[in-house]
Amino acid sequence: MSAATKIGKKTIRLMNSLVDTAVMIVILLLVAVGCYAIWDSEQVFQTAKAVRYEIYKPTAENKGKTFAELRAVNPDVFGWLTVYGTHIDYPVVQGAGNMQYINTNAEGQYSLSGAIFLDSNCNPDFSDFSSLIYGHHMEKQAMFGEIGNFSDKSYFDSRKYGMIYYDGQEHGLEFFAFVHADAYDNAVFRTKIESLEERQAYIDMIFSRAFHARDIQVTAGDHIVLLSTCSASSTNGRDILVGRITDEVYGDTFKTDKIENSANKILTVDGIPKIWAQAPLWVKIVIIGLPFLLVIFLTIKFVKNKKRSKK
Repeated sequence: MSAATKIGKKTIRLMNSLVDTAVMIVILLLVAVGCYAIWDSEQVFQTAKAVRYEIYKPTAENKGKTFAELRAVNPDVFGWLTVYGTHIDYPVVQGAGNMQYINTNAEGQYSLSGAIFLDSNCNPDFSDFSSLIYGHHMEKQAMFGEIGNFSDKSYFDSRKYGMIYYDGQEHGLEFFAFVHADAYDNAVFRTKIESLEERQAYIDMIFSRAFHARDIQVTAGDHIVLLSTCSASSTNGRDILVGRITDEVYGDTFKTDKIENSANKILTVDGIPKIWAQAPLWVKIVIIGLPFLLVIFLTIKFVKNKKRSKK
């Protein structure tokens, strides 16, 4: 075998080794990026969960003390919104403009999940005839991610009430319509409707365009609230749950159901095995990433052995 042939074979083996190494590095980088994406996505959802804020929720027991602590952190916080039978249980903020809390949470920190916020044109004492409240549509039952579920009639029929806290007092919410509209529909997204005639016309329009509605009497003297979020069914679509503010604060029957059914959910959390749901995030990433790394390792090893057997 000539020296040139030997050099050629060594060069080919070196090139093969470099290619294998480069491929391995690229694959490992892709796995690392995938794991980071999982971690980053999980962080966004964790910061958006209602349970993050439950320590601040004003109750009869704490008489708004913890809520005052949250307001000390962020004075833009002025109320609290709860929709019974969902995970919507958040502080409500109002910024100088409607873009302020798109990517800022109720504690005033940067967050992709944003906050539940009242339209900047509305009065925070809900003295307006109509008040618009916005929140991101998120997966995993976070923020206003469950508003779209009201498109299902049985879901809408079983979830009639909620609670809204402002001016140091709880008020009832009675939901009477679910509407799907375009984000730029000025007929729906209106504030400062002054005359009784305009108010009645607005109520009639909501009922006429409702995907689902309850047969209850809503008058021009009521104060109504629209909970709006992005819709998964269309590009510029918005899902809107409409309710009226009442003096009567309705009981949360779903809270009782949760307590009664808790014994049946010991092994699961939101349908996920409890051991997995409670595992640290780094453990989940390692467990998810290991099978991919193992497959990659075995594939490279198989290819190398096959090349050697041909020599």
